[in-house]
Amino acid sequence: MTATTHFTGDANPYGGGDPYADYRTADLPFTHLVDLADRRLGAGVIAANDEFFAERENLLKPEPAHFDPEHFGHKGKIMDGWETRRRRGVSAAQPHPAAEDHDWALVRLGAPGVVRGIVVDTAHFRGNYPQAVSVEGVSLPGSPSPEDLLAPDVKWTTLVPRTAVGGHAANGFAVDAAQRFTHLRVGQHPDGGIARLRVYGEVAPDPAWLTALGTFDLVALENGGRVEDASDRFYSPATNTIQPGRSRKMDDGWETRRRRDRGNDWIHYHLVEEAEIRAVEIDTAYLKGNSAGWASLSARDTGSDDWTEVLPRTRLQPDTNHRFVLPEAVRAAEVRIDIYPDGGISRLRLFGSLTGPGAARLTARHVELGG
Repeated sequence: MTATTHFTGDANPYGGGDPYADYRTADLPFTHLVDLADRRLGAGVIAANDEFFAERENLLKPEPAHFDPEHFGHKGKIMDGWETRRRRGVSAAQPHPAAEDHDWALVRLGAPGVVRGIVVDTAHFRGNYPQAVSVEGVSLPGSPSPEDLLAPDVKWTTLVPRTAVGGHAANGFAVDAAQRFTHLRVGQHPDGGIARLRVYGEVAPDPAWLTALGTFDLVALENGGRVEDASDRFYSPATNTIQPGRSRKMDDGWETRRRRDRGNDWIHYHLVEEAEIRAVEIDTAYLKGNSAGWASLSARDTGSDDWTEVLPRTRLQPDTNHRFVLPEAVRAAEVRIDIYPDGGISRLRLFGSLTGPGAARLTARHVELGG
């Protein structure tokens, strides 16, 4: 594990105005990757030893933490994060907690995968953040209970050793552990509050599950698809287009700025592995006056530099799910959607099945990662 940018010490007390004006953050090299702990992928905080002031589930909310200086309840200030009570020692002679005393939460990743970076965000926790944090990972099959995860024979791998952090800050940690993880254990030492947890990495799907499905969405985040690049990310990330389910509002898709030249916008994707594509969905849900006018789809196979058009430039309707059955299966490892001239789409779905070589490589990777 290599520390990236994290902070130490208190932030100033809130003095009014924009609460994010003095928020401490930095550019992190891994935040372009998928958040494996995204609630939309099925992630959850399944247990915590204490959540006296604020619920553990707040950790995985997709939006930035909100701060309301007037929001108090019967237990005290209500924070948009996970906050535990203050720990105490065992007696008046020993009022401070022991060095090993700490609070913890168990997080189920929405998509098992290789963790490349973690952000422990203490936004708005200015004097009540943990002195230090730690993160461990484990890979267990099925749907283990908290009791299963906490069993004494379960071996956890350290992703972030106990490290001092700062208040009201995005504390980033690069992770170097070439393993597949399904769950994390987040520790705050000795107590305090964390607003958000982000776990950036690469999805590592279970090949046995995909083989059993047969035909599935080859570019979905949860199945191991990913965005390689995009022409524009001005209003929203291109990764939104391969999130689970249909878009629920305009910014849950991909929208570009307005073009003033004669070009067009595009997204370049990698499929989970080499596959045969048989059907395509291009959805413009909630994009009405700003949906793409036309779209085309191109594909290329493993090792090829040449793109082949598989769906010619086709008119799109606003707020509509468009379905296309391809005349014949298209063998590909990468695809590119071009939209004309600009605008956006909410989702792209590519249905098909893995080729023999693609399935073999995916299985070998799974074994390599300890799956």
